[in-house]
Amino acid sequence: MEMKKINSGKLRAIGYDARDHLLQVQLDNGNTLQYSGVSEDIWRRFSNSGSAWSFYRDNIEEEFKASGISGKPSSSKNPLDELFGKP
Repeated sequence: MEMKKINSGKLRAIGYDARDHLLQVQLDNGNTLQYSGVSEDIWRRFSNSGSAWSFYRDNIEEEFKASGISGKPSSSKNPLDELFGKP
């Protein structure tokens, strides 16, 4: 799937597979989320939106369930712990 780089809110890249109706978004934290059942009309409106982050939150994140989530492993350690001397 070809990804289009963007910089809108927490979005860094978006892509769409028209054959499978699969939308993929990459967030600024490195996570990649996939949404199935996304119509070409939603993709077209999303990819051409002047405010892709707002469109994503209002029309995709709330309407479709994310699957195929990948990205950086989450660390249970708070990065500020080291700064403040906590083990």
